[in-house]
Amino acid sequence: MAVEALVAVIAAVGGMCLAIGLPKLLVEDTGWLDTRLRRYGARPFELSEEEQKLAASVHVTQLLASKIEASVSGHTFAAKLATDLARANLKLSVGEFLILQASTAVIVGALAYLISHAQAVALVFGACSWFLPRILVAHRHSARLKAFDNQLADTIALMSNSLRSGLSLVQSIEMISREAEPPMSEEFRRVVREIGLGVGPQQALLHLLRRVASEDLDLLVTAILVQFEIGGNLSRILDSISSTIRERVRLHLPVAVGGVLMLVAPAYMARLFTPGRWLVLPVAAVLGIVFGMLVMRQLVAIEV
Repeated sequence: MAVEALVAVIAAVGGMCLAIGLPKLLVEDTGWLDTRLRRYGARPFELSEEEQKLAASVHVTQLLASKIEASVSGHTFAAKLATDLARANLKLSVGEFLILQASTAVIVGALAYLISHAQAVALVFGACSWFLPRILVAHRHSARLKAFDNQLADTIALMSNSLRSGLSLVQSIEMISREAEPPMSEEFRRVVREIGLGVGPQQALLHLLRRVASEDLDLLVTAILVQFEIGGNLSRILDSISSTIRERVRLHLPVAVGGVLMLVAPAYMARLFTPGRWLVLPVAAVLGIVFGMLVMRQLVAIEV
């Protein structure tokens, strides 16, 4: 009986799949196949009317974007915007992004006017939506930077091990571009591509640092550049940098635990800030932090 029920279920599912999939197979859109066949066929390749309209609109947009970019080139905000787009890994030029901002403002403003029938409301929504693409770029950059920093300690350890095994620095970077996860692999793949195009490793790493504004990456690039100038055991230097980054992450844990305790048990944490003997602990912690900062400033203030 169980076998008969199973056969019945399989037959029902197969009939449903056949009923749903057969019409799609019969009316399948083969426009992409026709386009490729026309491109390599005996006849001269010709775009369809829809393809011509799409190509014309893309050409007009690119032309407008190039003119806008030429008009704003040399301004400080244009250079900063180009840097932000590169750090967010968005394949957009400054002109294209400005067109996107204007289009967003016009569309949102028009929708607000259609809903509210008030020009003031439309202007407010349009003005606010002008900044929406910039907010999305900043959010994408922040998320990408956080993911990059989370992978950096393990990447440095991998680079150190590869150098210790006999690989060169460029070979180590190429291995990371193949083995690591995005965004680490994407950024190191750009470094490999630039080196392949003739850019020096030092300059390619500086370009990486410009795209990824990470303090830990700055420490790594500085160590590599110094090693290029004066030599030394780079793998040992990278090991110390990796351990430093991991210890820096551990320093954030007490602050996070304290914030969680403030939410979970506020009465328990409030005892540290009430007058009495327990007040000595936060005061001593603040004084220790200030004293440590002063000592570290004196240690790193090297006179040449």
